[in-house]
Amino acid sequence: MNAATSRRRSGVPYAARVEAAVKVYGSSATAVTALDDVSVGFPAGRFTAIMGPSGSGKSTLMHCAAGLDTLTSGSAYIGDTELGSLDDRRLTLLRRERVGFVFQAFNLVPTLTVAENITLPMDLAGHRGRRGRQDRRARQEQLEWTEALIDVVGLHDRLHHRPAELSGGQQQRVAVARAFAGRPDVVFADEPTGNLDSRSGEEVLGLLGRAVRGMGRTVVMVTHDPVAAAHADEVLFLADGRLVDRMAAPTAEKVLDRLKAFDTRTTSDGAAADIAASGDQSDVQSDVQSDVQSDVQSDVQSDVQSDVQSGVQAGTASGTASGTASGDQSGTASGTAPEGARP
Repeated sequence: MNAATSRRRSGVPYAARVEAAVKVYGSSATAVTALDDVSVGFPAGRFTAIMGPSGSGKSTLMHCAAGLDTLTSGSAYIGDTELGSLDDRRLTLLRRERVGFVFQAFNLVPTLTVAENITLPMDLAGHRGRRGRQDRRARQEQLEWTEALIDVVGLHDRLHHRPAELSGGQQQRVAVARAFAGRPDVVFADEPTGNLDSRSGEEVLGLLGRAVRGMGRTVVMVTHDPVAAAHADEVLFLADGRLVDRMAAPTAEKVLDRLKAFDTRTTSDGAAADIAASGDQSDVQSDVQSDVQSDVQSDVQSDVQSDVQSGVQAGTASGTASGTASGDQSGTASGTAPEGARP
């Protein structure tokens, strides 16, 4: 692959990108094209929002770019790694080590504390219990990173609480901290404020912005809310599975005006007639995407729960065996995060 394809014209590398991406659900008469030849990159160290009406393909784009779903044709990359070239095991490892997730549902493990939920991705990756000078240095760096994250999300006084003892906004802040805990190349957030009131939503969006601008992270967020999109550095607009526009330095007013302009332009171009001719295609597309998202999340969460159970059991056994000598109970945090964290 030509290295230039993974960089913007300004020289800033892409954390993730898709090229000529096509995603079709169903076949023959029931086929619905959710993505129609989309090529777009998400620059590293930037906050990008994806917007569009229901059925526009925005969530499908995120899922395919993140490796949660596969493209019908085209390519998806994390950095310079082409996702279609990976088998299931290698794709799982890539998502675990290089991708973070924040979903509308918080997806915290209810039996673990805030601290244990945040460190779950590292526990799963085996960062705990290694030996050697380099590993000790890596553990110290990871500890410092985790402490910095906890400072950013403001959860020092809640580290020993369980999810049920937290508000919705606090739970989502834990989910955000968990997504960044492993220092992934990119964090994908799908409607992260959808289940929150306006104040909690603003806190979570501010947290995502600080992670990008203060800690050098990369965020790609799907949203339908112009106020949420205004927190991004750039907004991409999708319609009917195509990338139709983009906006730098967005404000809520500019985003809303642009969305209204799309509606007007679509009507003047005769798209309304195309929609009428296609019947309820948009509804079908939304339903299919919803089912696919549910299936993907269910599959990931099933794998996650299995790993959590086996990891916790293994960690508990290890902690019990060595507890007398070291008093180390760290095994209880082993496992994997549900789909809101990096699988």
